[in-house]
Amino acid sequence: MQKRFIRTLLLGLAGLTIMLAISAPSFAEIGVAITFGPPAIPVYEQPICPGDGYLWTPGYWAWDYDVDDYYWVPGTWVMAPEVGYLWTPGYWGWGGSGYFFNEGYWGASVGFYGGIDYGFGYFGNGYEGGRWENGHFFYNTAVNRVDANAIHNVYNTRVDEKVNRVSYNGGNGGLNARATPQEEAAASGRHTGPVAAQTQHAWSAHNNPQQRLSANHGAPPVTATPRANLASHPKELPPVERPAAPKTGNAKQDQKYQKEQEKVVAKQNQDRQKLQQTQDKEHQQLARQKADPVKTQQLEQRHQQQTQQMQQGHTQQMQQVQQRQSAGAGGARGGGRR
Repeated sequence: MQKRFIRTLLLGLAGLTIMLAISAPSFAEIGVAITFGPPAIPVYEQPICPGDGYLWTPGYWAWDYDVDDYYWVPGTWVMAPEVGYLWTPGYWGWGGSGYFFNEGYWGASVGFYGGIDYGFGYFGNGYEGGRWENGHFFYNTAVNRVDANAIHNVYNTRVDEKVNRVSYNGGNGGLNARATPQEEAAASGRHTGPVAAQTQHAWSAHNNPQQRLSANHGAPPVTATPRANLASHPKELPPVERPAAPKTGNAKQDQKYQKEQEKVVAKQNQDRQKLQQTQDKEHQQLARQKADPVKTQQLEQRHQQQTQQMQQGHTQQMQQVQQRQSAGAGGARGGGRR
C-alpha cells in the first residue's frame, strides 16, 4: 500500500491559483510519496504556437491518489501571468521514503526542474525556447513550432540536446542532477504557482481514464494540445481548495481565519451549483427546441465564458482573503514583540 501524506500545501492547488509572491518552500514537495517513479517521457510533436505571448509548458506525469495511478498531463501553450515571467516545470524526485512531485511555478528566471529533459527548450537546465525582450517574448524556432508569418518576434539558435527520457530525479534509475546556486535563487525569489488555465488543463487530464498509465502503458492518446483544456461548466472545474491560513500563534485568531476561509469556500461552491443549475436548464431548453449545431456551439461558448469569469472572480476573491489574512497575521506577530 502506498504511503500517503502531504508534505506542504500549495496555494492554489486544484484550481484556485493565488497570484501572490511567496517563498520557495510553498512550492516544495507535495502530495503522496510513492514507491516507484513515473514512466519515461513520451515522444510527441509540439503543436504550433496559437499566438503571440503564449509560452510552452511541457507535459508531465501526475499522480491520481484516488486510483493509485500515474496519468499524463498534455503539454500545452499558456499565456504567462506576467510579462517577463518564465515557466519552471514541475518534476518528480526521490524524497528518502518515496517519490514526491515538486510543483512548477512562474518566475523571472527558470529554476531547478530535476534535470529532466522535457524537450522543446527544456533540456534539463534552464530554458532555450525563447526570451523576453522589451516586453515581448521572442521564440527560438530551432526548438519551438512557431508560424513566423504570423509571429515576427522570432530567432533561430541551434541547441545541442542529449535526449534522455527519464522522468524523475534520484532513486533507482533516476537522474543525478542537483540545483545550481542560480536555480536555487530562482526558487527563493518572487514567483507564483500554475495559473487557472493550467490547473483546469491538469484536471481535465485527471478525469480522462485513457490518460492513465494503466490504460495507455506509457503511450497516452493525448500528449499535447495547442491550448489548455478549459472547463465549460462548473462541474468540470477542479474542487475548491482552501489554502493554508497563516499561523499567528494566537489560537483564537487562527480559528477566525479558518472560519473565514471556510465561509468563502462554501459560498464559492454555492455559486458553482447555482451556475450549473442555470446552464443545465438552458441545455434542456435547447434540447426541447431541437436546436441546430450552431446554436448549440454558441451556447457552449457562452457557458465557458460564464464559467471562466466565475472562476477568475473566485480566484481573485481567495487571493484577497489570503492577502488580508497574511497582513493581519504579520501585524499580530509584530505586535506581540516587546
